[in-house]
Amino acid sequence: MSRLRPPARSAVRALRPHLPRGLRVRLVVAFLLAAAFGALLTAGLTFQRARAAILDRAEETAVTDLRAQLDSLAPELTLPPTTEDLRGLTRQLDQAGGARAWHSSASYRGGEPVAASPGAPPVPEELRETVRDTGRAVHQRTEHDGSPWLALGMPVTYSDRPGNTDTTTATATPTGTTTGTGSGSDTLSGLTVYAAFPLDEDQADIDALVTAAQAGAVPALALALVPALFAARSVLRPVRRLRHGAERIAAGELTTRLDTEGRDELADLTRAFNTMAETLEGDAAELRRLEAGARRFAADVAHELRTPLAAMAAVTEVLDEDAASGVLPADTEDAVRLISEEVRTLARMVEDLMEVSRFDAKAAPVHREDVDLRTLVTKTLQLRGWAHGERVRADLPEPAPVHVDPRRIDVVLGNLVANALHHGRPPVTVAVRTRDDLVRVTVTDHGPGIPDDALPHVFDRFYKADAARPRSGGSGLGLAIAHENAALHGGTLTAANHPDGGAVFTLTLPSAASSPGTT
Repeated sequence: MSRLRPPARSAVRALRPHLPRGLRVRLVVAFLLAAAFGALLTAGLTFQRARAAILDRAEETAVTDLRAQLDSLAPELTLPPTTEDLRGLTRQLDQAGGARAWHSSASYRGGEPVAASPGAPPVPEELRETVRDTGRAVHQRTEHDGSPWLALGMPVTYSDRPGNTDTTTATATPTGTTTGTGSGSDTLSGLTVYAAFPLDEDQADIDALVTAAQAGAVPALALALVPALFAARSVLRPVRRLRHGAERIAAGELTTRLDTEGRDELADLTRAFNTMAETLEGDAAELRRLEAGARRFAADVAHELRTPLAAMAAVTEVLDEDAASGVLPADTEDAVRLISEEVRTLARMVEDLMEVSRFDAKAAPVHREDVDLRTLVTKTLQLRGWAHGERVRADLPEPAPVHVDPRRIDVVLGNLVANALHHGRPPVTVAVRTRDDLVRVTVTDHGPGIPDDALPHVFDRFYKADAARPRSGGSGLGLAIAHENAALHGGTLTAANHPDGGAVFTLTLPSAASSPGTT
């Protein structure tokens, strides 16, 4: 059964909306969104209040006008009214409506409303029930032929006057509460008048409000863009200064300081940056002082040891001759040979320390010559007795012209081959290849290789892959010096493990056509 797989991350990232990445764009967009939201909220609240005020005014005016007309016309109506009486009342009300052009109808004691105008909209049943249940004037907004209308329902009350025994006429007042004069009490007459009129003019006023709000939105956003840009600029200016200051600090200009303006969070950040820069400058100065002191100490020690070591080397040469002649006892002969070996080791370490101090002081001289690297490899192997035998093999198939200091390249090759013989297993292969204006020398052994955790540190000074291993005859500076010599020639020296086993050191140098001039 096939199983559904989730989409690739790249596809998911492609579906995500591309948000603006620049801080300036984000600030401007956020400011405009806030301005748009505020303008929209204000416009919405204003529209609601204005719409409610317009409609409330229309309703109050309509109720007042209808009440005034009924105050004038209802007292002339005979109760109970006939259908023609109701039609005549509504005709008079329609004529009195004037510019409002309402359509009225009237009913008596729950009967069907009678209208004088054939185009009058039907009275909503809900309005009739509300007027009948409450006995008060009620209004309701409806729609007729797709236009908004306002429907009114108003019950009419009457009061019996003292001394009047005629029950066919009455004084009527169109109020929602009981009113009257004299000692009698007002009651509902059973007559209810309904009126409906269109709200087109009021709707036009509301539409004009919406149009004005829409027309003012774009200029408002355009005007909001100006303070948005100003706010973004005021925020980004110190941020930009902080970025430039950080770049200068990263470039080594530890004296960089920024001007502090204001008392906000960005000003606090600027002051923290200045404090950090001051601390870094102090720490760097202290480190340089300690480093210079250490270099001076190593150079001074090495220099001071050279003279006594030269004297000791001369004495040990005499003792070596006596030991070789057999005139010394066996124990004394072994001691003399041990002392001679340690003196030579100490002399080599002093020379290596002197060389390292010259590297650190940028004072190592380089005397370049145009030579064939194959010749240098051959001489290095011959001088150290590695040219004959199976321990070291040379693979030199093609010319490899270089512009180098022969003495320093000899030191590099000698250290690499000696390291391969000491820590690896023979045979050691020295191969020279030319490719793409570069000359590469690889020194490969057949030993166990270099531990993975030791590979990044093989060129460190005095580094030991295994701190518990026996002390070797080297100074611990050979690979470090070889690495520095490669860098002096604009080349590189790298270490790796061969897939089939063994360590591989690769020296890469510019060919004679692309190498720098003589130094």
